[in-house]
Amino acid sequence: MKGRNAVVTGSTSGIGLAIARSLAAEGCNVMLNGFGEPAQIEMVRREMAETTGCTIGYSGADMGRPEEVRALIAAAQNTLGTVDILINNAGVQHVAPLVAFPEDKWDLLLAVNLSAAFHATKAVMPAMLARGFGRVVNIASALGLVGAPHKPAYVATKHGLIGLTRSVALEVAQGGVTCNVVCPGMVMTPIIEMQVADQARVTGLPPEEVVREVFLENQPIRRPVKAEEIAAAVVFLCSEAAAGITGTVLSVDGGYTAR
Repeated sequence: MKGRNAVVTGSTSGIGLAIARSLAAEGCNVMLNGFGEPAQIEMVRREMAETTGCTIGYSGADMGRPEEVRALIAAAQNTLGTVDILINNAGVQHVAPLVAFPEDKWDLLLAVNLSAAFHATKAVMPAMLARGFGRVVNIASALGLVGAPHKPAYVATKHGLIGLTRSVALEVAQGGVTCNVVCPGMVMTPIIEMQVADQARVTGLPPEEVVREVFLENQPIRRPVKAEEIAAAVVFLCSEAAAGITGTVLSVDGGYTAR
């Protein structure tokens, strides 16, 4: 994939950063995106560029705002030249019972988790089809395949992302563009680490026991999936070897949805 150009949304930490690093390690130029402390983001960007020799850009575009999603793609095209690979990874979460679920949080999750992928994919698709090559990989969740209480917006948006993936894949199937979705299980991201710490304070249990008994209860391998394992699946789907794979749901969930 040397010389390909990729946009990875939500890539300043966690799964997105692991994907960006893995694509750059394969020779891809990458446009990073996400929130965080500017000096830390710049350190990561510079380190990736120096380590890989690739062009690494950054945009702080807010994926909850359609005009900023489109601006991100325009910035990537200006910085990198083209967008060959689009990874729609940005996501947010809110947990509450349905009857108490804040309507503004519903709107936020819908915008970031689902609508942003639509706007970004729409923005890159004309040029991908014109060149006869493109890879779109959406990052959903095991909860895109099953339900869960107290997560109505998250579950709905991740189910929707799978539907969007299949629809796009069928529409562009003869244009040299593939569209697939990866569904991670529980990954120890910074957000999850904060949730573990909160649970440990409330329950009085050691953090490692909270992870095992609460967060991994439905994950048969009984360990978190590594962000690098998700990244490896994404890199494969972006490769020439995966040219015949499109509209596919790839679960990297430690067996979560096997039951």
